[in-house]
Amino acid sequence: MLLNSLPSLKPDRKHVVPDLIAGATFAIVNVPQGMANALLVAVNPVAGLYALMIAMPVGAIFTGSVFMNVSTTGALSLAAGDALEAYDGDLKIRALVALVLMIGVIQLAFGLLKFGSLIRFVSHSVMTGFITGIAALIIIGAVPNLTGYASPHSGHLIRLADTIANWRQVDVQTTLVGLMTIGLILGAGKTPLRKFALIIALACVTALVSFWQPESVRLVGHIAEVTRSLPRPMLPDFAVVPELLLPATAIAIIGLVQGAGVGQSYPNPDGEFGNPSQDFIGQGAANLAASIFTAIPSGGSMSGTAVNVQAGAQSRWSNIYAGLSVVLIVFAMAGLVMRVPMAGLGGLLFVVGFQNLQPSQIKHVWNTGRPQRVAMLVTLGATLTLPLQYAIILGVAISMLLYVTRTSRKVDLLQLLPVAGGFPVERPAPRELVSEDIIILRVRGSLFFATAQAFADGLPYTANASRPIVILVLKDHEDIGSTVLKCMKGYAGKLQAQGGALMLVGVNEHLAGQLERTKTTDAIGVENIFRETPELGASLNEALAAARVRLDKERSGRETHGI
Repeated sequence: MLLNSLPSLKPDRKHVVPDLIAGATFAIVNVPQGMANALLVAVNPVAGLYALMIAMPVGAIFTGSVFMNVSTTGALSLAAGDALEAYDGDLKIRALVALVLMIGVIQLAFGLLKFGSLIRFVSHSVMTGFITGIAALIIIGAVPNLTGYASPHSGHLIRLADTIANWRQVDVQTTLVGLMTIGLILGAGKTPLRKFALIIALACVTALVSFWQPESVRLVGHIAEVTRSLPRPMLPDFAVVPELLLPATAIAIIGLVQGAGVGQSYPNPDGEFGNPSQDFIGQGAANLAASIFTAIPSGGSMSGTAVNVQAGAQSRWSNIYAGLSVVLIVFAMAGLVMRVPMAGLGGLLFVVGFQNLQPSQIKHVWNTGRPQRVAMLVTLGATLTLPLQYAIILGVAISMLLYVTRTSRKVDLLQLLPVAGGFPVERPAPRELVSEDIIILRVRGSLFFATAQAFADGLPYTANASRPIVILVLKDHEDIGSTVLKCMKGYAGKLQAQGGALMLVGVNEHLAGQLERTKTTDAIGVENIFRETPELGASLNEALAAARVRLDKERSGRETHGI
């Protein structure tokens, strides 16, 4: 099934050179960030490079969005770091392999099950709160490498508070290197070389530290060895699977939501947007392939895709070439990578965190309304204080609650008044029915369990009317919740008790089957169900004619019997 969904990989000769340039540009720009993201997971910085080497080209092969860059992101790295905080040493590496493997399996399953459309149920306000919290955590996560002080406490905010309380233990030389990195990134960002600001800043501070040789400034080589070789495969520790299943699911969702944003921001060369479910498959395949090589989790990267497109990418081959370029960089510059100061990577993370803050989006959500404002703030607070896997699950739950609450308020019953030789007039449904009257009601909104009460409350009272007929227009309603169907049965019974009837108009084939299976047709009467027709208004006219005939017969019968 996966192979059947494989996009075309046939290269176009005229795209080879621009794709090579775009791939090489991305590799040069993002090698430092890949290493920095690995620091957020608290593993060997090289694990970030392994993700770029493997996940990026594999993702490019399978994603539906041609330009989507599947690589390391701050959100995924922070979430993985939280999930693996309890593990140490070799067990942590095997747990990382198991975590990324499960993320890949879950994302792949979501893609094969065509769950792409479900991403739209994660609200913009929740995602804004989550992304804002992630940006803040990236900034906080950079503090240990910027100060040289590693707090022994758990919890991001507690560690920050502990660092502030122990400010006398901050290493001045380390902090100077970090601040210099930040200044160089910001300065280079204002020049024509802004695309290469990160690599320029790291190159400068690496050269400075190599010349200066301060004893207290830690280098990448002090905590990890970068060898001129491809990563070696490692089996996961399957014993940790049960305890990492929930975090893996949450991280998979984070990656898919981020990837959905990328897919809807960068159309394919034909002008169409990629299939979200196919993008799920691409990200899942990328993490599956990279997991056994001790890579950190990867997902659709907005910043990586932007760099790729701005550098002139023409096809999915640009991301494949980018992965190969990272391999060449590691082989050619392993020694140089080990000389990069950790404070430089901390400064890079600090800037990236600030760049991920979205003041305009925060303001937009804030001005939208109180429910959206509360959803954003609750998600932000959860992101800052809870493990990220719980924060994203809470965010999804809030999104669902907002959707159900908003949808449950959007059901109205409107009366249609026919106008001879003109168009019907719409007005609110009356509160009471009139004897021997025909009333046409149109349902506007969704009909499911949350709207059942609003639907029932909107139906006109029947108690004071004799022989009323209510025609309910259900055009465009393909599925009705069982609670609403129960309301319809009850209302039909009330009308029948008064000598009247409930007629359903515009019933499509799917809804007709639902009415029959639930015995609603028997309760209402098969003669009172009018199927949808190609001609607009035809079934309504048919129901009106039937209603008038019924009332005329009843009047004639009463006159005959002298009633």
